[in-house]
Amino acid sequence: MLSYNSPIKENKSYNDLNIKPIGPIMKINLRGAKREFLAAAGKTLGLILPNDPNTSTSSEKLTAMWLSPDEWLIISNNIIEKQNDIYELENSLINSISKAKLGSVVNVTDHFIVINLEGNKVYDILSSECPFNFEKFKKEKGSVVQTIFAHIDIIIHHRNTNNLNLLVRRSFSEHLFSWMKDSASRM
Repeated sequence: MLSYNSPIKENKSYNDLNIKPIGPIMKINLRGAKREFLAAAGKTLGLILPNDPNTSTSSEKLTAMWLSPDEWLIISNNIIEKQNDIYELENSLINSISKAKLGSVVNVTDHFIVINLEGNKVYDILSSECPFNFEKFKKEKGSVVQTIFAHIDIIIHHRNTNNLNLLVRRSFSEHLFSWMKDSASRM
């Protein structure tokens, strides 16, 4: 059974910035490149995987993030039950993709922690320790970027104006959260 216990237990609010963990949220990594893979994934997910770099597509229940030409991260838009680590969607993807030898399906729910940043100071805190230029990113809802923040690999998903989700490896999540709290308290 997966461990859904996030090491981050608190929400923090500062002047024009809210930082909070979101979860548990289902996360599935998909890899494949053939046309048949794209068709099977789209049919099973009920949405078209994004083909443009650093973009995402969403439905009511799911968001698909482009990570590379043959890799996507699928996340649920809703909290999942902590007691259940079996997902109907994961099983459907395994049947339509992995068993058909079209690509791979890996449950990474326990691998990433999701931290939501919201408020007018979101880009101020990110720009303080991230080499990425957010000028174009912050204008395009649904943008996705893999970058470094305070020496930590993260994925940033632009959900809405001044509302971002950061996906960080569980082992680095406490350090990142602590760093953001410290930095935000000085803004």
